[in-house]
Amino acid sequence: MKEENQDRINRILHHKKFLEYVSKNEKAEKERIFCKHGIEHFLDVARIAYIKALEQQLPLKKDVIYGTALLHDIGKHRQYEEKIPHELASAELAHQILLECGYEEEECNLMEEAIKSHRTKPSLQSHELERILYEADKQSRLCYFCKAQSGCNWSDEKKNLFIKY
Repeated sequence: MKEENQDRINRILHHKKFLEYVSKNEKAEKERIFCKHGIEHFLDVARIAYIKALEQQLPLKKDVIYGTALLHDIGKHRQYEEKIPHELASAELAHQILLECGYEEEECNLMEEAIKSHRTKPSLQSHELERILYEADKQSRLCYFCKAQSGCNWSDEKKNLFIKY
């Protein structure tokens, strides 16, 4: 990958607004016993999505996958505070960050669509980025070590009780 594209990922990680939203998520979820939406989750999703793209030989750039995954839940605090679905809030908040980090408008649109749809099971018409983000988001959860597993509203069929990635 070109060094300039790798830089776009790191620009997100150090972007003032990204750091602000990560902090807001952390504060909003301080007392949450279930899965949290912080940098560990974002990186887990990014790494799994990238592995899936490599395994399936998908024509997706690493920095597009990572950028999408890093930003897919940054609006979670707005769901708690304003009752806005976090996938919509995250896509909205992602736009400025993506542009300021050097992503092209076409890439931004693709990434924002994947963020908006990451909670909905993809259809056959879904873009590859939407599909792998959805799958990686679900597969990133460490249900097999979760202390709150018994109170989780995910069915046993949805819970990750074995390592896949």
